[in-house]
Amino acid sequence: MSKVIIALLFSPLIGFWLGFFVQKLMVFLLWAAKPSINKSLRRGQLFAAGLAFSHGTNDAQKSMGVLTLILLLSGNIKEFVVPMWVILVCAGAITLGVILGGWRIVKTLGFAIYKIRPIHALDCQLTSISVIFSASLLGAPVSTTHVVSSSIMGIGSAERYKAVKWQKANEMLQTWIVTIPSTALIAMLIYSLVDFLIVKF
Repeated sequence: MSKVIIALLFSPLIGFWLGFFVQKLMVFLLWAAKPSINKSLRRGQLFAAGLAFSHGTNDAQKSMGVLTLILLLSGNIKEFVVPMWVILVCAGAITLGVILGGWRIVKTLGFAIYKIRPIHALDCQLTSISVIFSASLLGAPVSTTHVVSSSIMGIGSAERYKAVKWQKANEMLQTWIVTIPSTALIAMLIYSLVDFLIVKF
């Protein structure tokens, strides 16, 4: 439990400060660049699209782990090995979620926190890939959305602190704080209800 909680709490902070320093470093390296550098930065984003890969290495794995544990505890499998159908279901579900609801999140991240330009987008991708993939290698579950959002805040702060929409950032933070204990409470209530029904009937 402590590993899960520590990863969820500290990954946004790491994303913020890593994004801050990556932005500072990038500005230092490109201080004499001309506006045409934006074309190269956009092309760089294609290589940094590994964010999708790192996203899959963490987010989908959490669901796979839970489903496999349920299968193990229910006796449907004899050892903790993720079945292929579980991998396909989780991969399909996360892909479908991105397709159906992803654009609203993209709009929030791209416009609601800080006005993103090519340099910010590339820095955000590099930061997020580093944090999420490192967490995956350590076996630590993190929220991709939390890491990406906090890295944008860090990048914006490194450039123009006052241009960051801190009201929106505050709303997101409050949502994060409420979400974790709320889901834990709902899970407890559902478990208690199901357990009661099983004993009763």
